[in-house]
Amino acid sequence: MSRSFVEDPAEAAPGLARPVGASPDPAPDPAPGRRVDVRRTLRFLVLRPGLLLSVVVLVLVAAASFRPGLFTSRDPLEGVPTQNFRGPSGAHWFGTDELGRDVFARVVHGAQLSLKATLIAVLVAFVVGGLLGVVAGFVGRWVDDVLMRFVDVLLSIPALFLSLALVTALGYGTVKVAVAVGIASVASFARVARAEVLRVRQAVFVEAARSCGSRWYSVLGRHVLPNAAGPVIVLATLDLGASILAVSALSFLGYGAPPPAPEWGTLISEGRNYLANAWWLTALPGLAIAATVLATNRVARALDGEWSRQR
Repeated sequence: MSRSFVEDPAEAAPGLARPVGASPDPAPDPAPGRRVDVRRTLRFLVLRPGLLLSVVVLVLVAAASFRPGLFTSRDPLEGVPTQNFRGPSGAHWFGTDELGRDVFARVVHGAQLSLKATLIAVLVAFVVGGLLGVVAGFVGRWVDDVLMRFVDVLLSIPALFLSLALVTALGYGTVKVAVAVGIASVASFARVARAEVLRVRQAVFVEAARSCGSRWYSVLGRHVLPNAAGPVIVLATLDLGASILAVSALSFLGYGAPPPAPEWGTLISEGRNYLANAWWLTALPGLAIAATVLATNRVARALDGEWSRQR
């Protein structure tokens, strides 16, 4: 028996034109993945109001660091002696200090100094610690043993004590405090970077690249570093909060910028002598530090686990 087939001309000959009146194919979605990603991100943020609040706090702190004039027009160093020890009010949101200076203006302008020191500290720890971890994990052998023993020595010393020893040797100042805090955090970055490099180095695609004759620097730059950088970046976000606390602690002890520079730790140190009659001098700058640290930790926790599980 013969079997007859009815074929669609458009299917039989893809190059032929469609008959007049035929409906064209629907246009493809230009970027479906991008739209889904945006929708998922918005849903992720809306379902977490605490995370939204943390992002807002960090945006305000960053804006105060770069453009303090957006928040206050007062001079943080100029005081009016007749208006000293005024409590928080509409005229002075955070009150005034013993010299009549506006505490809110000092907190806003102090964000620039404190955030600058924090970023320098995290950058030093990220670069130095990451470099040590990458070299130890990628090279291995005796290089790994020597570098990791040095890291173990750093880990055996409490970070704050190590920062105090370094800043005493380096001298006083915001940048020197930042460098001391950064060096004290090198060990944790080195261990995380080494662990990630060891994990990625044993992956199948890295072995395939080596078997194809790729140079070691090509394997390191194209395969190992991009796949090992994620946890180190998350650690840098987490270390922001710890660095803010460490920088403020050293400024509180008098190792930061000399007065009348309005560093956050210095503001708390200056106000501790007036706790009995001017609680706002220490409580409100301390609240600014606590809010920034908590917001940083909340964002880092979202980047570390919640967003990965959501995806």
